Amino acid sequence: MDLKLEVVVLPVSDVDKAKEFYLGTLGFRADADFPIEEGYRIVQATPPGSAASVIFGEGLTSAPAGSARGLHLIVTDIEKAIGELTARGVDVDGPFHDATGAFHHADGTHRVPGLAPGRPSYGTFASFADPDGNEWLLQEVTERAPGR
Repeated sequence: MDLKLEVVVLPVSDVDKAKEFYLGTLGFRADADFPIEEGYRIVQATPPGSAASVIFGEGLTSAPAGSARGLHLIVTDIEKAIGELTARGVDVDGPFHDATGAFHHADGTHRVPGLAPGRPSYGTFASFADPDGNEWLLQEVTERAPGR
């Protein structure tokens, strides 16, 4: 059985502000904007090159606005990605890597500024947040692990 991640729901407080950030600032593709009824609106956007999308709006989740954490966007050149996001006005923290050499700690402990030594695939990160504080991480992947 194939299981493909299709969409992640983001909790936001202001749909139009979120739409401007994701479509305007980040350059996500606009897939849909359905104002179904009062209190129920669906906006779907897809990151460039991604098969999965995000959905945000009104009446879509009971999660508090800004509570999404650990959303990853994969890039092949993290320095270039940081430069492009910064040029678009996004406040980016990084690059950084985890002192363990593995995945990053959620609480930011063990975070070491700079590229991972030897710059291994999956080893270097950067982070930014949307206007509500939903946390995104960039992860540099230059060579996929087997089976990926």
